[in-house]
Amino acid sequence: MSHASSTPHPHAAASALGTLYIVSAPSGAGKTSLVRALLERNAGIGVSVSHTTRAMRPGEQDGVNYHFVTQPEFEAMVERGEFFEHAWVFDRHYGTSRVEVEKRLAVGEDVILEIDWQGAQQVLEQSPDAESIFILPPSRDALRERLSGRGTDDDAVIERRMRDAVSEMSHYTEYEHVIINDTFEHALTELECIVHARRSRRDKMQARHATLLADLLNDTD
Repeated sequence: MSHASSTPHPHAAASALGTLYIVSAPSGAGKTSLVRALLERNAGIGVSVSHTTRAMRPGEQDGVNYHFVTQPEFEAMVERGEFFEHAWVFDRHYGTSRVEVEKRLAVGEDVILEIDWQGAQQVLEQSPDAESIFILPPSRDALRERLSGRGTDDDAVIERRMRDAVSEMSHYTEYEHVIINDTFEHALTELECIVHARRSRRDKMQARHATLLADLLNDTD
């Protein structure tokens, strides 16, 4: 697995109305399920749809699961500086559209990036105010069981993913928040608490509710 760096952008969206969330986890830790449940229970937050050069899997939709592009198309986007971050993962390219993220943050939507630790480093260099969250499995045995339970990979692939997972998990110390996904509901509650706490920060409240706050402090009545 390798990563290519993105050039820091002069208009990184750290001061936008919305908040940028980075959520990382080893494969099989339950990140996707937790994020999906978070979106179902909370308005005003969405996931950035990544671009990828891998083939579309059964049941996936272009523009919903990923933006599926060819290798030349992806390389052209890299050359034009269109990615917030981009990576080479499991022999395929993945990238996050800078324009998509910044537009959504500018109108007050919270945006989640589901990326690995190297992508997180790229994003945090450009938006240090982003909230970074790492999700861990409760044990190695639980992780292996979850990977095997998918029924889509052979033993060799599972072993490779286990090795990659250990490498990925070693970077949890680089994140601001860590959630252990043992009981799903408890992990989901912890994830929601991070979002709600960030939304109540003074700078976010001032940006989202400027009119209300001005009216509350109006002493002309």
